[in-house]
Formats: sequence, structure tokens, C-alpha cells
Amino acid sequence: MELSMQAKLATFGMPFDIGATAGLAEPNAPPVVAASAARAAHSKAIASERIPQWEAWRETAHRIKAWTIAHLDRLLVQFEEQVTARGGKVLWAEDAAQANAIILDIAQGKGVRTVVKAKSMATEEIGLNHALADAGIRSMETDLGEYIVQLAGQRPTHIIGPAMHMSAAEIGKLFAEKLGTAYTESPENLIAEARKRLRQDYLDAQLGISGVNFGVAETGTIVVVENEGNGGLSMAAPSVHVAVTGIEKLLPRMADVPVFLNLLARSGTGQALSTYTHFIQGPESPRELYVILLDNGRTRILADRASRQSLYCIRCGACLNVCPVYRRAGGWAYGWVYPGPIGAVTTPHLVPLELSGELPFASSLCGACQEACPVKIDIPHQLLHLRHEAVTRPSPMRSLGERLTWRLWSWAMRGPRRYRLLGWLGLRVALPLARRSPWKPGKPGKWLRAWERGRDLPEVPAQSFKAWWRSRTP
Repeated sequence: MELSMQAKLATFGMPFDIGATAGLAEPNAPPVVAASAARAAHSKAIASERIPQWEAWRETAHRIKAWTIAHLDRLLVQFEEQVTARGGKVLWAEDAAQANAIILDIAQGKGVRTVVKAKSMATEEIGLNHALADAGIRSMETDLGEYIVQLAGQRPTHIIGPAMHMSAAEIGKLFAEKLGTAYTESPENLIAEARKRLRQDYLDAQLGISGVNFGVAETGTIVVVENEGNGGLSMAAPSVHVAVTGIEKLLPRMADVPVFLNLLARSGTGQALSTYTHFIQGPESPRELYVILLDNGRTRILADRASRQSLYCIRCGACLNVCPVYRRAGGWAYGWVYPGPIGAVTTPHLVPLELSGELPFASSLCGACQEACPVKIDIPHQLLHLRHEAVTRPSPMRSLGERLTWRLWSWAMRGPRRYRLLGWLGLRVALPLARRSPWKPGKPGKWLRAWERGRDLPEVPAQSFKAWWRSRTP
């Protein structure tokens, strides 16, 4: 069944413009995010420059994903057959509600009280932690970044760095407040405290949940990569393992996996290879494995040829790290679980345009995202395609105010006198009005308060540039 508009609105969060200005209200968030993203981009650049065949790898990966998505129907059936042959169970979920219902059915049928979760963007997408909590099931994130944002009651701000927006000092204060520990800013001590707290959860949990980096259709293999060891424990310690994956995460053959492992680690963190790479080849009796194949709007992307390339994404976060908009606004500004350029091209398909139509405009179209993408997704042209969709279909970009603004702009651009009139109105009427609030003299109006959180509003000049130029031209 399809989620109701109200449910999707609650899941989506907030429009981009509100989200962007809310991010600016957190004084430490943008600088921390920008610095962390810049470091990750620099590490990726160094790692890729050392590989002579880097561009060949990118081209190979692009071709493999293109073939995979073009033959996805056949590969999904093959993957299901192979997983089943190895003793696993494959379940199909049309949307988030159905995926959560399946997982709750498994958990409740086995009397599960505690769940440990490896990092998974798919489970963030379906709001699984909230669904489990509503059913009285304790769900613990075991990835350190996810554990931190779960304690803080926040959403991740980055695909692979969930707590990128928080400094060590902020994490130390959070641990002291939520866990009752002595305050410390030492990363080693903070990690040790998290490890101590989570160790018992691994032993107590009856169900482990993970995402899937790659599913191999040829063998039914699930590939999960991580750096902390928490993923392996979440999958192996409990007797039941549920893997949640978007239907696009498949690769045709096991021989295709190495090139993606090489690209993923270097693009995400600058590593030659992730610390742990798990290949799950079905369960060993009496253990159980369930694989949930999640659609949740992906078939809509598949049906749109102009947007199909976004399904090639391997969730490395490279496009976020180089994006000037993401660095300035942070991940929460995008309103949902997928931030940055890849979020701007996938979210409008997974969440109705009525809610997400502004996201394709949250880009400078500089092309840095395409250059950084390890599978060569043409993100700029997909953004342009979605901008066209947003202005021709119901969306925030087709509001009455938006249409009137651009009609006025179009009218003013058709002649020099009109242009001068609009400039005069903006300089002598609109800007002075915006600089003061009728309720609080001397304070900016509500439209510009958000702007002034991070910028200085210019003073109204005594004369326009054209007037200044004419006065100095013989």
C-alpha cells in the first residue's frame, strides 16, 4: 500500500528553504560539516590519484550498473532463487509501511525484545526504529555515528558520517547527559564508553538488522562493508538476521564485486578497502536469514529514463563532500534521509513532488558531484530534468507567489525602462521595507531574519550603480 500524504509529510520533515535556514540557527553545525566534508573529499582525491586505472574503474562500474538496472526484473528473480536455495527467505516490500510490517511480524513472532542494528540507510528511509519503538521493541544502533545521533534524538546528517555535524565536545556533553558518564572530549574514551554500553546489547539481542551494500544475483550473496566491526556482530550475534535492501543494490556476478569495493572505500573515506567486508552466503542452521527487497518508489525512478541513473548510486557520500550547497546547509536542510546532490535527485521520486519539489533547485549545477561520483552518475542533468518536472507539475515551485515573481521578472527583462523601474522599486522600496519589521523597529522583517543568521544585509546605497556610473562618465 502507498503511504498517505500526511504520513509522507511527517516522514519528510520540512521544505528545503526552512531546513536550510534552520541549519544556520545551529552555530557550530555548518563549519563542522564543511570541514569534515572537505577532509573526506581531500582523502578521496588523494586515494584516487594514486590509481592509474581509476577512470577505467569508474567507466566499468557505470556500465555494470547500467546493465543491472536495465535487466533488474530478471536479476531480482535470480537473486531470490539463489538466496532461497541457500536457506534464506526473501520478502518483497512495496513501501515503507509494508517493510516495517514484515519486520514487526518476524520480531513479534519470535518474541524479540531487543534489536541491534548495523548502519543502514534503507532502514532510515522506512523509519524502522520508530516502528519498532511503537511496538515496544528496543532497537539499538551499533554504528558509532548512528549511536550518537540516536542518543541525541536526531537524524544523520551524512550518508556515511551520521554524526559529522557534532564536535567531540558536543558528543562528550551528550554522553555525560544521556549515559551519566564523566565528561570527556577524548575520542578514545568516548569510543570505549560506547563499546562498553553496546557489548551487552549484542548478547541480549534476539534479532540483528543490517543493510546491504551489494547483492549478487548469480550466487545470492549479500555483501556488507563497514569499518567498526559492529556490522558483523549485529549480523552474527543474534540468531535471526534481517537484511533490508533497495531493489537497485544488485550486481549480476561475483566477478563484478571487486571493482565496486575498490571504488566504494576510496570514494567514501579514502581507504584502499574497508576494514571489514562481509560475504553472507545464507544462514547456518538453526540460524535464520531474511532478505527484504524494498521498492518504496524505486520502480518510479526505473520508469523515468531521464532519472534512472540515480539508481546506480552505491551510497559512498562522495557527492556530498564536494557539494558547496551541502557544505553550507548541512544534511538536515534536505528534509529527509538522503541529503546532498544524490538526495536532490532521488527524494523527489521517493517523496511526492508536492513536498520535495524544491530539492532539485538546491544546487549550483557546478558539476563537482558528477566528477566525484565513482559510478559516473550524471547528477547535473538529472537535476535539470527534475527542475522541469517541478515547474510543470504540482510542487512548491508552482505556487502562486513563485509564478507571479517570475512573470514580473520576465516582464522586466523585456526592456531597459522596465528593468530600471524594477531595480528602483527593489532598491528604494523593497529593501528598505525588508530591513525593518513593522512590529519591531530596527529589526529585519521575517523574510530576512533567516538570511541574517549567517549573513549581513547590505545597507541601502545613496544611489544606484547606473546613477553612480553616469555621474562619472563624460
